[in-house]
Amino acid sequence: MSLRECRRKFVNAFMFALTAFSALATVSVLFVILGYLVYHGGKNINWSFLTKLPTPVGEPGGGMANAIVGSAKLLFLALLVGVPVGVSTGIYLAEFGGKTMGFFIRYTTDLLNGVPSIVIGIFAYTVIVLPMRHFSTLAGSFALGVMMIPITVRSTEQFLRAVPNPLREGAMALGASKWRTILTVVVPAAGSGIISGVMLALARVAGETAPLLFTAFSNRYWSSGWNDPVASLPVMIYTYAIGPYADWHEQAWAAGLVLLALVFVVNVGTRLVLARKVSVSR
Repeated sequence: MSLRECRRKFVNAFMFALTAFSALATVSVLFVILGYLVYHGGKNINWSFLTKLPTPVGEPGGGMANAIVGSAKLLFLALLVGVPVGVSTGIYLAEFGGKTMGFFIRYTTDLLNGVPSIVIGIFAYTVIVLPMRHFSTLAGSFALGVMMIPITVRSTEQFLRAVPNPLREGAMALGASKWRTILTVVVPAAGSGIISGVMLALARVAGETAPLLFTAFSNRYWSSGWNDPVASLPVMIYTYAIGPYADWHEQAWAAGLVLLALVFVVNVGTRLVLARKVSVSR
């Protein structure tokens, strides 16, 4: 074996080992965080934590049922705000956007994706909270929905562009209009990818705290409607984590684990449903 071949094999083995170590380090960090969260939060999760309201300051026990329901309400309305705008914009960019207008929209979307969440919270506070003169679930959902738009736009565009052109040409050759082709052929073909992008955006905003401090604020009781302040898991985690009570710290760990579990269940459930649809269609 020549010196050159030995050098090439050494470099190949070294780079393989380096990339494998980097991948292992990345996965290890994730599992360390998850393990730490499970260790500290798992022992504090019980039925009372999931079904009861927070107790007054100084009293042990209680739970975060209002925050769990409040987070679900915020994310549900955020989906109604961000998904229609994001998916529609992604369809326009993939199917109709020209060079100039498409570049402008993509550049603006990327800039919006880089805006700090606290700035979006201040924006929602200015345009919704100040005119209404009170915090509300609607304001918090609006802020989270705006944050979902850029991720939804870019993922929708990418998955629509991945659909083969012969599918479009075949539908139009059969007499379908442009919009009918998009809605009945292109979008269903990219449906699993679009939903995955939406779930990615949902997971992105599920743990946001700063926008909710300016919009939904918090509530230690049940929120009676969509126009009232509402508790949320991220804000409760923040409030309890910086509090002076050991019981609050324990509940903050438990709330973090619940939030992570909810995001995990939504993602896994969506993937299972999509996989089942694909297998049935086949």
